[in-house]
This record gives sequence, structure tokens and C-alpha cells, in this order.
Amino acid sequence: MIDMRIVVDRGRCTGLGICESMAEDVFEVQGNGSLRVLIEDISPARREEIQAAVDSCPTEALKLVD
Repeated sequence: MIDMRIVVDRGRCTGLGICESMAEDVFEVQGNGSLRVLIEDISPARREEIQAAVDSCPTEALKLVD
């Protein structure tokens, strides 16, 4: 199976942290408000969970790509 990858549009991300609250082992908002992705390659077993966190972004700054 192919892992998926998280892509962040840094121009859109405002560091609200909703994604972090849904998957804190994957996303981390830094002190300066920038988003750090802790695990870029996501296994298919976590797709639904991570997709929910990506979909929660109000600025649509996150994508999950194959």
C-alpha cells in the first residue's frame, strides 16, 4: 500500500491549531504560529483520522495526497 503525504500551503495556514487538536502526534503549531508537520508520510490505516484533521482546517491550508 502507498503512504499518503500531508502538504501544507504555508500562505494559507494561520496556525489556529484545529488540526493539532485532532492529531497532535502529526501536527504541531509552533510558538510563532507556524505549523510543523511531525509525520509527513501517513499510512493508509490512519487515512480517515488524518483526513478529518485536514478537512477541519478553516483556511483549507492542508491536503492529503497519494
